[in-house]
Amino acid sequence: MTELETAMGMIIDVFARYAGVEGSKQSLTKGELKVLMEKELPGFLQTKRDRDAVDKLLKDLDANGDAEVDFSEFIVFVATLTAACHKYFEQAGRP
Repeated sequence: MTELETAMGMIIDVFARYAGVEGSKQSLTKGELKVLMEKELPGFLQTKRDRDAVDKLLKDLDANGDAEVDFSEFIVFVATLTAACHKYFEQAGRP
């Protein structure tokens, strides 16, 4: 597999690992999203203020209003976060 195919598979695997612990295997509850972020993105939840932002993040990601984040909504989150990191590294002069 190519690097991009591997990365796509890893994103799918990470979502599947956390979805369904509390509810549907097709979506992340607020609790599941919080655990995913704590374990997979620990650098983004370093302060209490950051942790409190999970509520706002869930609300913003939840395009269909069901109080959960489905895979499509999760992909929007991953893409947005990746774009922000890319912009940060560009501004910092790193490739």
